[in-house]
Amino acid sequence: MANNRTYEVMYIIDPTLTDEKVAAINESVQGIIEKEGATVVRMDDGGRRDLAYPIEKKTQGYYMLFEIEGSGQEILELERRMRVNDSIMRYITVRVDEDRKKAEKIRAKRESKMEKRTKFRNTEESAEEEQVGAEA
Repeated sequence: MANNRTYEVMYIIDPTLTDEKVAAINESVQGIIEKEGATVVRMDDGGRRDLAYPIEKKTQGYYMLFEIEGSGQEILELERRMRVNDSIMRYITVRVDEDRKKAEKIRAKRESKMEKRTKFRNTEESAEEEQVGAEA
């Protein structure tokens, strides 16, 4: 179980950087992740967006989201490197595998309830049809 954790790492890059520098930062983040033994499941480029509040007198930022599967040790190294990188304004890491398991259980429970309801409705409808046929 410990080797199969899923994390989402989101970070905001300084908007004054060129696209080449942003790509270089993303490649270095991906390199750190893979060097530490984890795998990148998904990488979403959120693009340049307005910030909720100014950070260092900047009102925009370049958003990136990585979904990572690994043991958790790579997160420590990744966050250490992000902390010292002046181009990354903010970052956050969230473990999402447990939340996804809970959501899957809720979804399965909801689907089983729906199946029971449809079976009950079908038997109710067939009973009504038999009653109507018997009366005629």
